[in-house]
Amino acid sequence: MPALSLDHWNVYCKNLDATVRFYERYVGLRNGDRPPFPFPGAWLYAGDKAILHLVSETGRTDHGGGAIDHVAINCSDIRGTLDTIKKDKVPFEVRKVPQRPLQQVFVHDPDGVMIELNFWNEDDVAELEGFDPMTNRAGARKEKGLATAR
Repeated sequence: MPALSLDHWNVYCKNLDATVRFYERYVGLRNGDRPPFPFPGAWLYAGDKAILHLVSETGRTDHGGGAIDHVAINCSDIRGTLDTIKKDKVPFEVRKVPQRPLQQVFVHDPDGVMIELNFWNEDDVAELEGFDPMTNRAGARKEKGLATAR
């Protein structure tokens, strides 16, 4: 699985409007189109690329363990990646982004940092069976007890 590029970074914020204004005013990013996730947030763009995702603090518990919530990396070959993850018995979760041709695989590094592997325009994998993109929940399906349910 060759890594292709860094996709974006994600920040949990207490005041979404103030945070958007800060990044627009002081960093020069532009608030733009965002998929209809079931929680408040914003995607901030550099040119035509959303490089910062903001999520309003809403009591959610499905986030990373450090100051940086997660790092997202564009990748290719989701099937090969999942096969390797399963072979090595690494806990993982698979998601599909609403209204985007994007599947994601989430794993945690040895220090607990959440890593989001993004696979654009690839055939849907069987591991998405039962996944509801509006709740970010799989139908309680776990692969050999390895996948984490959120």
